[in-house]
Amino acid sequence: MEYKDYYEILGVDKNASEDDIKKSFRQLAKKYHPDLNPGDNKAQEKFKEVNEAYEVLGDPEKKKKYDMFGNGYNFAGGQDFDPSQYGYTYTSTGGSGDFSDFFEMFFGGMGSGGRTSRSFSFEDLFAGRNSSRSKGGVPRQSYESELAISLEEGFNGTTKEVNLNYGGETKRLSVKIPKGMLPGKKLKVKGEKWGLNGDIIFKINLIEDGKNKLDGLDIITRVNVLPWEASLGTKAIVTTMAGKIKVNIPKGIVGGKRIRIPKKGYVDTKGNTGDLYLEINIVNPPNLSDEEEELYQQLSEISTYNPRG
Repeated sequence: MEYKDYYEILGVDKNASEDDIKKSFRQLAKKYHPDLNPGDNKAQEKFKEVNEAYEVLGDPEKKKKYDMFGNGYNFAGGQDFDPSQYGYTYTSTGGSGDFSDFFEMFFGGMGSGGRTSRSFSFEDLFAGRNSSRSKGGVPRQSYESELAISLEEGFNGTTKEVNLNYGGETKRLSVKIPKGMLPGKKLKVKGEKWGLNGDIIFKINLIEDGKNKLDGLDIITRVNVLPWEASLGTKAIVTTMAGKIKVNIPKGIVGGKRIRIPKKGYVDTKGNTGDLYLEINIVNPPNLSDEEEELYQQLSEISTYNPRG
């Protein structure tokens, strides 16, 4: 069964006012009215869709239930909807009523030639359940969302405060992020503590800070060095995710070169550890003293090296 996106059909935003919904309905109903489109079957079908959409969005109670279902299960227009996944069956006898099977399933019970073996209720979908499957074989609900954390938060673990919209109400959750979460991994949180009936599944996204980036389990950290440090070599104190370390910068190192520090990379939730790579970035002082500028001038005069061949 096709999920009907009534907002898309009416061309309005989910936050549209009653007046905006009514205005859009009137415009579309006039545009596709059968009297203005004689013999145009596509226009007639569109007219039916527009009427059906307004039947739901123009009724506060129907709209509330429709929004609860859409928000809870992240359906989109045209997506297949299988009532049997929720412990219900629906059979269409192929009638040609004014409303679709989707509408009849939720709001009609009978109509459009359809019939249900059990009345489908939005309240059933959002009723409290104490196990993974409730009576009647209805699966435990889950709500999907995304959660962005920094690379440092993923490395050390953290707790994030998250606002989640549930049935038109904003819930504030404290979500504990374990050490070692990787981008794309999913974190399941039980929602009962915050009055949600089911699990919240968060997909983890990592935000890189411009200095550190993740490559698999390897961490690549940019290290700034001065031109004379790169030429002469030096010992540098570098701040890493695991703390400060002292690193030997070899003489004559070039920009972009990486220094590998074994087993100092990212540690995932299973204890697997990557390496740390220090990527050399040569920077010039933003301001030169007169003496420094003079030394640079002397160097330019005596150097015979041409980097451009």
